[in-house]
Amino acid sequence: MLKSPPRSPADLSLELLRENAILRGLVPGDLDEFVREGEIIELKVRDPIYVAEAVIDEVYFPIDCVLSVVTRMKEGGMIEVGTIGREGCSAVPLLMGARTTANDCFCQVPGTVIKLSAEAFHRVRNANPNFRALLDRFFQGYVNFLGQLAGCNRLHSVYERCSRWLLMSNDRVDSETIHLTHEYLAMMLGSRRSGVSIALSTLRRAGFIDYGNGRIQILDRNGLEESSCECYGVAREQFSGMLRPPKAL
Repeated sequence: MLKSPPRSPADLSLELLRENAILRGLVPGDLDEFVREGEIIELKVRDPIYVAEAVIDEVYFPIDCVLSVVTRMKEGGMIEVGTIGREGCSAVPLLMGARTTANDCFCQVPGTVIKLSAEAFHRVRNANPNFRALLDRFFQGYVNFLGQLAGCNRLHSVYERCSRWLLMSNDRVDSETIHLTHEYLAMMLGSRRSGVSIALSTLRRAGFIDYGNGRIQILDRNGLEESSCECYGVAREQFSGMLRPPKAL
């Protein structure tokens, strides 16, 4: 996989690890294996996490990036079926006892992740009941929100869904600037590019966002929340504060 070279293990501090919600729930001693075997990786847009039907041999814990899980159709189309930020990790197929999956996963919004081998992940999971409980909590929220997304994509406007997507990305990266093109957002939402462009233009005219050069800038978060559908609130509830970590660790 083509990614930036890992940083030195010495850079893998407890403070950095705790910016991921699952790892933040562990006591310092439980994090020893992550410090010892984990790697800090800087992901770029479209960097692969795992590929459909290939053995999954790495697990990624996002710090300030967003991963996208997508389904590809025979005619070449692609639609997002799940997203993962610092509330969780990329190990959803492994949590279900699988080694492969029918979906692809790649970096959607660039940033930092902690990478652990699947072997080390299973070793820590099997030895640590607290880690298993935190993973189960994330998995429950993830599955519950997948059902919400199915209804959202069928019943809510692209305008509302754009707002929801931007808010969730903002929560996950703690930045008002999101690196994303209209074309890519349309692909993630399963909508026509023209429809997404109209929705973003409407949000810009309302003063909620600005955009240009592959970036979307959030200017008025409260306005964006008012323009979003109910699904953003459901996401916040399902992940129970896991989306935005406390400022003081």
